[in-house]
Amino acid sequence: MATQSRRDRMMMKIKICGITNSKEALTCAAAGVDMIGLNFYEESPRYIRPDRARSIARTLPSTTQAVGIFVDTPVEEIRRVARDVGLRMVQLHGSESPEMCAELAHDFEIIKALRIDGGFYAQRASVYPMCTILLDTYDERIAGGTGDVGDWELARATKKFASRLILAGGLSPENVVRAIATVDPDGVDVCSSVESAPGVKDLRRVCQFVAAARNADKIGAARLG
Repeated sequence: MATQSRRDRMMMKIKICGITNSKEALTCAAAGVDMIGLNFYEESPRYIRPDRARSIARTLPSTTQAVGIFVDTPVEEIRRVARDVGLRMVQLHGSESPEMCAELAHDFEIIKALRIDGGFYAQRASVYPMCTILLDTYDERIAGGTGDVGDWELARATKKFASRLILAGGLSPENVVRAIATVDPDGVDVCSSVESAPGVKDLRRVCQFVAAARNADKIGAARLG
């Protein structure tokens, strides 16, 4: 079982969200990051224009995938931006319906973000079978990147109803090992805790996060020992 767990951990995806320039993107790729998030939500401090996103996406090696992040954006606008940037994966971080997700899933891999608020229940993930579910924390003022730690036990329960689950919300190099041990997600997503300012990544902390996530089993065992 331990060998299988380590193998699964190597398959676990690591996503760094809110990348704003090619240098950060390439450092993430070199560190072993699987996905970088390019934010097209204009109210976000990490927003970038599609032309800049296209330049970033073109620098990435095949081992790192660019993900376009949209919040309550019309389907045709998502398709236009994705086509211009060259995206194969999009993350929907608003109130998008299962029907909208299913429509887009014909053309893209879809990550549907669900935010854990007071009314959230684990079974909600089951209405998005065509999507990877990303669980994030809720803040009524902003659509994402709150930096607040989520309810990991609820996230673990939600995994039973999701085709795949990415855990987000307040993860950091310091707590990602414990988060992985608690939730056993298919992926982890980090943003604000590896920044020196909104939209400016601290590349040392990015590398620390990746190392901790990739070696979570080994680190956890050493701590228990």
